[in-house]
Amino acid sequence: MDTTEGAGGSGGTDGPELRFSCASFNQDSTSLAVGTRTGYKLFSLTMVEKLDCIHESAETPDVYIVERLFSSSLVVVVSAAMPQRMNIYHFKKGTEICNYSYPSNILAVKLNRQRLVVCLEESIYIHNIKDMKLLKTLLNTPSNPSGLCALSINHSNSYLAYPGSATIGEIIVYDANTLNTVTMIPAHDSPLAALTFNASATKLASASERGTVIRVFSVPEGVRLYEFRRGMKRYVSISSLSYSPDGQFLCASSNTETVHIFKLEQPDPSGEDEAATWTAYVGKMFSAASSYLPAHVSGMMSQDRAFATVHLSSGQRNVCTLAVIQKLPRLLVATAGGQLFIYNVDPLDGGECVLAHKHRLFGADDIEGEGTEPEGPADTGPAQSCPSYAETAALPASGPVTATLTGYSEDGGAKKGEVIPEHEFAAGPVCLDDENEFPPINWCRDGTGGGQGRRS
Repeated sequence: MDTTEGAGGSGGTDGPELRFSCASFNQDSTSLAVGTRTGYKLFSLTMVEKLDCIHESAETPDVYIVERLFSSSLVVVVSAAMPQRMNIYHFKKGTEICNYSYPSNILAVKLNRQRLVVCLEESIYIHNIKDMKLLKTLLNTPSNPSGLCALSINHSNSYLAYPGSATIGEIIVYDANTLNTVTMIPAHDSPLAALTFNASATKLASASERGTVIRVFSVPEGVRLYEFRRGMKRYVSISSLSYSPDGQFLCASSNTETVHIFKLEQPDPSGEDEAATWTAYVGKMFSAASSYLPAHVSGMMSQDRAFATVHLSSGQRNVCTLAVIQKLPRLLVATAGGQLFIYNVDPLDGGECVLAHKHRLFGADDIEGEGTEPEGPADTGPAQSCPSYAETAALPASGPVTATLTGYSEDGGAKKGEVIPEHEFAAGPVCLDDENEFPPINWCRDGTGGGQGRRS
């Protein structure tokens, strides 16, 4: 998922010229992009035992943001050498579609099939992805030095979530399609650290800098639906939140050795199934007593624990996602040390997840086997998603354009008295015309490509 949600900038090295600076899964977790000191790599995630590097670029050094749009050839790259400039490439053709410069360093980029969002520390730029026209600039947003934001991937909307305060955990939910604020959610007492939407954009999960509680809210209403506690002994820094494709599970990783998976279960209205378990009995006792306890105590007792967990060998910064690979539910963890771990998840009983395979993302040998596992693929066919992430357990395995945005106002137009530099348009339309690929991006000669420019 989207989202950014990278693996940090102090990762391990496989040599003097390789440093793992960032990692991101694409919107449907079928691809992994990693940035290094020498460029970036794109990996396909259709098999467990084999990790295919489908593209590698060494043209841009010190890449700290790299985002791929689903399984298309559109890739967004930001380099530490030019942190105020975003480059958009068609990697299969080896061409640059366009590049945009901004008033300050780019901290995050989010994209779906309708919108491309660029997050700076105190402003957010919203573009129409089909022609990169600037639609809206959200100026003077609360200080957001980590560039925290989330963009939904649902085809019918483009909800954008970002911090509404620098001191407490308020979430602004903004509709990037209609360009209107949807709601403000008072999510946490301390500043936000992580945000993510489920695939259908009906739920939004959040965590604060304390990292002890993860909350799930309905969208667009902003009603709190779930509250999960990942630990009470110490504060942690949650680096990644991600839903399963069906939205029934939520994984969270941090700077500790444990990755937690929570299950978003609806209580049985009859209560008959719960009554037979000791845990349910104790839970009902707590619920009965909650009316006599202080609010903060009773609330803590009603919070759920992790449904499943993974214990990593070290607490390296990482990014995680839940996906269906070769018809089975998996947890994927990419670490700043340059490894990708793939775990099997039991969607019925949970518990400790089993390591299925681990891969090296750098080095002469990109695949590092685990134990006596075979080096070749177990199933040469593509991964097939099923209606439910949980139900999979029952299935058998088988020409450049440059635009400078420093002169734009909040409504996307030019500020009075300022001059917008001319756009340099390509000689003809630039299209992502690969078969079955989205989106076609057409740059017109009349100046509509960048929204506010003139013909060069």
